[in-house]
Amino acid sequence: MSKLFIADEDAVRSGRTMDIYFERTKKILEEKGLGGSDVWAEFTGSALPAGWPWAIFCGLEEVVRLTEGLPIDLYAIPEGTIFKARSSNSVRIPLMNIHGHYTDFGIDETAILGMICQPSGITTVAARTKIAAKWKTLFAFGNRRMHPGIAGVIDRSAYIGGCDAVSSPFGAEIIGQKPLGTTPHALMLMMGGNEAAFKAFDEIIEPEVPRIMLIDTFSDERTGAMDACRAVKDLKGVRLDTPGSRRGNFKELIDEVRWELDMKGFKDVGITVSGGLNERTVAELADTCVTSFGVGTSIANAPTLDLSMDIVEKDGIPISKRGKFGGRKYAYRCPDCLSMDVSLSPNDDIKCSCGCHMEPIEQCVIKGGKRQLPERSATEIRDYVMKQLKQISELE
Repeated sequence: MSKLFIADEDAVRSGRTMDIYFERTKKILEEKGLGGSDVWAEFTGSALPAGWPWAIFCGLEEVVRLTEGLPIDLYAIPEGTIFKARSSNSVRIPLMNIHGHYTDFGIDETAILGMICQPSGITTVAARTKIAAKWKTLFAFGNRRMHPGIAGVIDRSAYIGGCDAVSSPFGAEIIGQKPLGTTPHALMLMMGGNEAAFKAFDEIIEPEVPRIMLIDTFSDERTGAMDACRAVKDLKGVRLDTPGSRRGNFKELIDEVRWELDMKGFKDVGITVSGGLNERTVAELADTCVTSFGVGTSIANAPTLDLSMDIVEKDGIPISKRGKFGGRKYAYRCPDCLSMDVSLSPNDDIKCSCGCHMEPIEQCVIKGGKRQLPERSATEIRDYVMKQLKQISELE
């Protein structure tokens, strides 16, 4: 049987997924006797996608799992931190710093960047969508649009950013939650109608699984909603995945379904909407009677953050490529307005423009190859994100 095009863990750890020039660079440095040079390398971004004023740092735990055991020190801002790309004087905010011999970690640059660039983008879009939804329930439905090899990364990142549940068992296991789904159109098509499909689901699927029925396969949404109410005793909700060619005024359609449910005595049945939703369209429906949103492609296919790793100090001497600022740097953040700044000192006294004193936000994550901080669960990181998002919303 042919293998799938998926890099296994051994391929990542052995460097076979890296850009080849890192392997060649390591070979040259070792043969020229420069393998023992002591360096500081920082991970920063010059700007954020789509004019975002902030982004969320995600993926650190996987980086720790990759680099733990290497003879390095790793410092980073906490995973889930809302950050800005640059300080007021244009210095890039260091999200992570690695200290050690370049030849001990340089070949991992490609993997490390991938582990934070894509997850940070997904987490940020999930958070922006959660705000757009005005904190209503948000489901991550995006795995079907992306390669299955990264399903766990997508689900974990989306959950940390604000999605309340994910659809794949693999992703749900990573975040310590149960997967959530409704019914696919395929079930109604194979069963020959709404009522037969809804009753079969209710009869066969475990009772702890929420009964949320997809109602737009064959019939008008109002009719489909009533079919679900009659067929399922403990119906939790109905889902509208109405195709664009049938939507017309989607808000009015949703309101019509809500009116019918209420009028027939089903006020506790919620309404979930899905189908091509993004931050903008979610915001347009946030003030309606919608109970929850199922968002897929726009979160899973979020813009990737353009982060880079750069050597900024070699053998105790600041150094950098053109366009970057040399020297080992420390990240500071204002606890009040979440503005950020950078200093060459870990004990600086930096006053924010809002009047508060900034605090160092960097933590020692790995020292001499050994993890220094306990692993935080995805839910703990998500709670940290939610707290910051509420703070941002209050400031705005």
